[in-house]
Amino acid sequence: MSTPSSKARRTAPGRDEPRRRADAERSIAAILAAALDCFARDPQVSMTAVAAAAGVSRVTLYAHFPSREALLDSVLAHSVERADTVLQSQHLDEGPADEAFSRLVRSSWRILERHAFLLSAAEGVIAPARLRGHHEKVLGRVERTLQRGQQEGVFRTDLPMGWLVTTFYSLLHAAAAEADARHLKAKSVPDILDRTLSSILRSTDAPT
Repeated sequence: MSTPSSKARRTAPGRDEPRRRADAERSIAAILAAALDCFARDPQVSMTAVAAAAGVSRVTLYAHFPSREALLDSVLAHSVERADTVLQSQHLDEGPADEAFSRLVRSSWRILERHAFLLSAAEGVIAPARLRGHHEKVLGRVERTLQRGQQEGVFRTDLPMGWLVTTFYSLLHAAAAEADARHLKAKSVPDILDRTLSSILRSTDAPT
């Protein structure tokens, strides 16, 4: 026959589970924040350095992120989620579509410029298809804005939508590479991207 104390010992783990989950969530948040800062300073930063910056042990770090690739993948996902929140504030479903698209291009560049170090860290670690996959939510906003522009007659309809979205994605990343190589002045990139994409996407029937 079980005693009250033995019964309490058996049920304690269940009561502790919410606290353990909360502790784990705090650890993960601290690790992601520290990793973002660490990758900004050194794209090749070690897991040991990240653990130290986050104030956790290597055991805790590896318990949540079993490899450097897994950590970088989560940092990318976290950063893109934050970027999507910023783009949401641009009210891309309001006003003329071509003006909304211009805001989208410039906001996207500002975000990418601040996180260009993640592209360096991801090179050779995260597969290109996986890297693009992280951006699907953001690219969904691009597609919806382009579709609205097509309905308004300002964006071309003679090319596949997927190709137009890929053009946006590829040119932004190409601009980041050119700015990093100092082939473009960073301050001029937003205008260059805006003019380039607008000329590529504009419908031949749209007023100039």
